[in-house]
Amino acid sequence: MDVITDLPRRRGSRPTTSSDFPHRQLDQQPVDPGVRDDMARRAFGLDGVVERDTIISVPGARALVLAEDRSAGPDAAFIRGREFAHLHPGPDWSLHLALPDATADLVIERGWAELHLIARTEYLPGSVVMVYAPRDLGEAEVVLRLLRASLEFASKAAAETDPHRTPAPHEVDEDARS
Repeated sequence: MDVITDLPRRRGSRPTTSSDFPHRQLDQQPVDPGVRDDMARRAFGLDGVVERDTIISVPGARALVLAEDRSAGPDAAFIRGREFAHLHPGPDWSLHLALPDATADLVIERGWAELHLIARTEYLPGSVVMVYAPRDLGEAEVVLRLLRASLEFASKAAAETDPHRTPAPHEVDEDARS
């Protein structure tokens, strides 16, 4: 399933979110914590993902970090370092992740996310969004698809498929610079 062409609209209204830091979801959290726990277990079980403490979010947030043995994609695919997503602790339960700009725009348009408060500024890539907490198992499946898309964006293999992409500074061969 392609996240772009098959992404359903999120039902209902958008949740209320904060307009200050930390950026958080204020309502519409899952009633059953098992929904979020199962999604987190599956997310941290994805091939190429390492769980770490976040280097940018609130205490208790759990970061999805691209494994060191994986080639990194473009800088815009990362929130900080090799962290491409993180899950916020309760009572918030939302998550932040990086997506390609066109995918981020679609995810927002379909009601699953909003731009991070400082995305598209000098402080954070434009592709970083807050994905709303999944309220049920069906929504958890969609959010897991978005996490997979973020992981693909963070991986060099996905980045190499874009012929218009400019290599990130860490990808340029030092010998070629001379």
